[in-house]
Amino acid sequence: MKTFFLLLCGLVFSCLIANAQPAKKYTKVPVGFLMVLNQGDSILPHLEALAISEDIPSANFTGMGFVNIRFGFFNADTKEYDPKDFSNVELASMNGSIAWKNGKPSIHAHGVVAGKDFNCYGGHILSGTVSTGSLEILVTIHKKRLERNRDEGIGADVLQIP
Repeated sequence: MKTFFLLLCGLVFSCLIANAQPAKKYTKVPVGFLMVLNQGDSILPHLEALAISEDIPSANFTGMGFVNIRFGFFNADTKEYDPKDFSNVELASMNGSIAWKNGKPSIHAHGVVAGKDFNCYGGHILSGTVSTGSLEILVTIHKKRLERNRDEGIGADVLQIP
């Protein structure tokens, strides 16, 4: 009987843990939302999830923190990004916008990082995760829903102003 009770308690505890919601990574502030990401968190997917869960019509964001990041430099000839990775660097500045394309969030972000040698590099953020420490992002909300559409002439998605 004691073994059955312990097994039952363990099963109930496991179910509670499995169904627990992860802590929110953001809070409402007067201009929109303040997001704090922690080690291992992916930057762009968290911004996309925020846009969906809070039904953000459009926004701009700024951020800073410590990251592993992949920048891209847009090659006008190939219409693709030439990537370069940077590990364990300070994200001294991140700026971007949130709009929509085909019913999904469309994130456009640029950043500047510095290494321990204080050399800086920057570009279009293709992907990134928080390394040590955290990443703070202030998302400033706009009332109008903005869309991004493909501009075939330049080969990139461009923010459309209604």
